[in-house]
Amino acid sequence: MILNVLKVFGLSAFAFFIGLAITPALTHFLYKRKMWRKEQKEYAPDGTKLEVYKSLKKNDAKKVPRMGGILVWLIPLVGIFLMYLIARLHPSVLFQKLNFLSRNQTWLPLFTLVAASLVGLTDDLVQIYGKGKYIAGGLRFSRRLILIALIALAGALWFYFKLETDSIFVPFFGDLFLWWLFIPFFVLVMLGSFSSSVIDGLDGLSGGVMATVFAAYSGIAFFQNQIDLAAFSAVVTGAILAFLWFNVPPARFYMGETGMFGLTTTLTVIAFLTDTVLVLPVIALPLVVTSLSVIIQFISKKVFHKKVFLVAPLHHHFEAKGWPHYKVTMRYWVLSVVFAVIGMVIAIISK
Repeated sequence: MILNVLKVFGLSAFAFFIGLAITPALTHFLYKRKMWRKEQKEYAPDGTKLEVYKSLKKNDAKKVPRMGGILVWLIPLVGIFLMYLIARLHPSVLFQKLNFLSRNQTWLPLFTLVAASLVGLTDDLVQIYGKGKYIAGGLRFSRRLILIALIALAGALWFYFKLETDSIFVPFFGDLFLWWLFIPFFVLVMLGSFSSSVIDGLDGLSGGVMATVFAAYSGIAFFQNQIDLAAFSAVVTGAILAFLWFNVPPARFYMGETGMFGLTTTLTVIAFLTDTVLVLPVIALPLVVTSLSVIIQFISKKVFHKKVFLVAPLHHHFEAKGWPHYKVTMRYWVLSVVFAVIGMVIAIISK
């Protein structure tokens, strides 16, 4: 037990301090290469060209680079292989325990994190060097969707054929067998999680919310005795906190799609590995409502030709109502902690 606690908390702290150490070099590179959007975005993520949105995003013209999210996938990638290499070179009990590379628990989330983050990195580069005045900028939405769907399909096939998973757990009821329908269900869940990447819109917002969600899943995996998965989630949490250290107002850099794509899609994999996919909307409620706000706004405009929110996503709606950005961020953080705790309790006691 002591070694398990050391593994999870120790590796999380290690990831955090490594992130603090390498971030100055990363920010120096990003500023030197001028890795920021060259043109101010004119459209809200809900597709509306609004003066209120442009006034909210007046600071986009500031020279603050994107791609700070490189930290949240580079640190876990390097960390997991570093621990594996050390364990192979020094096969002591301690180093063997610190190795958290495992076929059943961490291969797939690591693959998803890196693959989706590379898609996001490409999107960021297109936004930086391209025009991208259409909605969200960067890669066209259809191309993003296809690439993420391919990653999701690879994950679904891994679960179905390699891990022989064809059911989901319904809290307090038991297993619901989907058989081959598990594959499209997995893909749809990942695409839904991916849509929540729109939460990356205010300094400190996405970092605080995502750190809380991954910390919750680290705790769930620990209680399930999936220690390697708990360590992986904890390392991601530590990396996000290192990013957040430099992202609180005034932001030194922004996460960008390279961070959000990887984090949101990896959540799906971890939720399925812990058999808590139906609890994911509770644990990640701020992500869910933020994504839903864009969907509701889009449908309302298309069908009823009127807006539900002043601006979507939801955090910009509160800004438009006059809330300071730091108040929006802090209240998102509070709600993230509350619902993460509620979700953890449901996940732990429902089996």
